[in-house]
Amino acid sequence: MSNRVRIIPVLSLMGNKLVKTVKFKNPNYLGDPLNAIKIFNDKRVDELIVLDIEASKLKKEPNYKLIYEMAGEAFMPLGYGGGIRTLDQAKKIFGLGIEKVVLNSVIFENPSIVTQIANIYGAQSVVLSMDVKKNLIGKSRPHFNSGKEYLKEDLMAFALRLIELGVGEIILQDIERDGTFAGYNLSLIEMLKQLPVPIVAMGGCNGIEDMKKAIASGASAIAAGSVFVYRNNDPKSILINYPKINL
Repeated sequence: MSNRVRIIPVLSLMGNKLVKTVKFKNPNYLGDPLNAIKIFNDKRVDELIVLDIEASKLKKEPNYKLIYEMAGEAFMPLGYGGGIRTLDQAKKIFGLGIEKVVLNSVIFENPSIVTQIANIYGAQSVVLSMDVKKNLIGKSRPHFNSGKEYLKEDLMAFALRLIELGVGEIILQDIERDGTFAGYNLSLIEMLKQLPVPIVAMGGCNGIEDMKKAIASGASAIAAGSVFVYRNNDPKSILINYPKINL
């Protein structure tokens, strides 16, 4: 079995459109997600995650037609998040060919959905998108609803509670670094590296050196958005890319 680190592009959707945000704001239109998936197929990416960043906020159901089309195009393992509020919705998404569901807002409203899904599909199929931001007194807290709301709970306590419910992987994202190319929040990774599930670092990647630093700090895998959709990290120059990376 290979020990090579997973490198995971993350595609953000608004409706049928591929976009990229900065600090969860100001979405920049990039094009058609299906075309992006075709390119990533050609690049032989390890894994791909697609997040509908407005579905939960607008209380919309997942776009099953688009998910079906994306799963049909993807030759790599595909995770999906956005608008999942019930077990039946998760079942439908798995039935369309998705291998992992990525949960955020619903966990704050109905944490039992984690156990419901994990009992049927296994913990490895349930991913917590742990969006983190400091509050007014400088304490990092888990956020939801596109970063607009948060819990007062300690990050480690929150993560352990969700793992006990059935979460099998955590995407750890610093909201303030999203789309900034400022590098991963290494202290955040260090804080949570002892958790008994894989930690996927996300938010702020500026290239391979940042990826190496995140792995050295304790991340099990690397996720990124902007670095895989812009040429030379320039938001005005769109280029779906996936350079050969061996960490």
